[in-house]
Amino acid sequence: MASGLTGRRWFLQTTAAASALAFAPMPAFAHSGTPQGHAGPRFGEPTPFNAETLALRAARLAEQPFEMRRSPAPEITAQIDYRAHGGVQYRRDQALFAEAGGSYPITFFPLGQYFPRPIRVNAVDAGASSPVNYDPSLFEIPADNIIATLPRDAGFAGFRIHESRSRSDWRTQDWAAFLGASYFRAIGALGQYGISARGLTVNTATGGPEEFPDFVEYHIEPDGAGENAIRIHALLDGPSVTGAYTFDLHRGDGVTMDISARVFLRRDVERLGFAPLTSMYWYSERNPDGTQDWRPEIHDSDGLALWTGSGERIWRPLNNPETVVTSSFQDAAPKGFGLIQRDRDFEHYLDGVNYHLRPTLWVEPRGDWGKGSVQLIEIPTDDEIHDNIVAQWTPETSARKGSEFSFGYRLHWVDQEPYPAHAFARVTSTRSGRGGEPGQPRPEGATRYVVDFDGGPLNAELPQDTVEAHVVALGGKVLRARGEPVPGTDRWRLVTDIAPDAPAPVEIRGYLSQGGEPLTETWLHQDRPATAIRGG
Repeated sequence: MASGLTGRRWFLQTTAAASALAFAPMPAFAHSGTPQGHAGPRFGEPTPFNAETLALRAARLAEQPFEMRRSPAPEITAQIDYRAHGGVQYRRDQALFAEAGGSYPITFFPLGQYFPRPIRVNAVDAGASSPVNYDPSLFEIPADNIIATLPRDAGFAGFRIHESRSRSDWRTQDWAAFLGASYFRAIGALGQYGISARGLTVNTATGGPEEFPDFVEYHIEPDGAGENAIRIHALLDGPSVTGAYTFDLHRGDGVTMDISARVFLRRDVERLGFAPLTSMYWYSERNPDGTQDWRPEIHDSDGLALWTGSGERIWRPLNNPETVVTSSFQDAAPKGFGLIQRDRDFEHYLDGVNYHLRPTLWVEPRGDWGKGSVQLIEIPTDDEIHDNIVAQWTPETSARKGSEFSFGYRLHWVDQEPYPAHAFARVTSTRSGRGGEPGQPRPEGATRYVVDFDGGPLNAELPQDTVEAHVVALGGKVLRARGEPVPGTDRWRLVTDIAPDAPAPVEIRGYLSQGGEPLTETWLHQDRPATAIRGG
């Protein structure tokens, strides 16, 4: 798993960002040539295409043995590292739709160390799909760059979607990209890349090898999703699964993606993850790692937010554990979940790579997803270059050979959660230290957690004796719990000391209430031994 995630961090360094507008009709394609009146990439012969035929292809593919696509020159792609890949640029005047055909021009990525196998890209017009032909002359390649030695038919690794042609800066600004396995990403409302999404996960953190199925083929339909939008169809293929996906990407203040998918199983899968999100969390104010880095915090996301089928709002701060940890949150018909970057204060990061602007990514299920669990997978890391956090939905239904799953959802690449719970205050920070009070004997092995809440019904006028703190610790003892105002603000604080019953994780759940009614969202945390949280 580590290698695939590392590749996403590597890609993060190669992209830019900004805002949107406009849409334009697509001209007919000239067979084995270019769109009429456009000097961009050349095209192969068109074939009839629609989403249903793609799904039928995926179903038939699942009945056949898996065949791994090959790199055209593995001895070369193995040498295309970050520096070599970043030294090659696609010629913007050769972009797909640079002059006509759709509002959003598309440029392509060359093959590289982390994405050595080519994909097939097609452009759709009037029910026909035409392959985009690879040509090294589409790229600006320095003569001493290893990429210059790739075969002339090497193929593309992926593509990015640029801002509207109506913007003068579209050549340098892009807002979404698909690159490597089934990974894709978009900028948020603050104009910055960060977190990634995937089409599917297969056996992530199960003890056995994880599979990384690939989007092997794309069909881009620039007029298929309405104003300020683009539609992309993708064929998924892997050792255990195949699938047909449709993405309707909408460019607004941030980016939304309406996704529908049909997944077919070639063989049994131990853990199948739908709508998976992939992010990075190294440390935050809760567990500063000053021994390894000078910056106060380093993370793309700082917590998992859940909106359960019953309507409960939950916040779970992220951890950087010593070993892989999987937490499952059972639910039925969930309303949403996401990996969130709540801390937007630059002074908390002091870093020029804009961690304070990284997007929040929220999953909004479409239709009834039934019973299952949101799973949070936390993987150890000692550097920011590794994506070490996964959040996904795993259905209760077993993933058996020959079965089919159909699901739909919307992804929101935004600043904060798209559906805030105004009736409840939300967690703004979680801090921890030794349990007990200053000047008094400290309870052995106890940890104090201080959780700040802001917004909702909380304010400085609430009488403290009417606010109750509720804390439950599974696997441990709650030594004290109280709610108190934060002086000079409208924020309130939950203060609790937790002592474990044994040297094992303790699952903690807490919130503040008044008159039996919750004032805050529910704070969840996994208390682990002092050595079990890096930097803690």
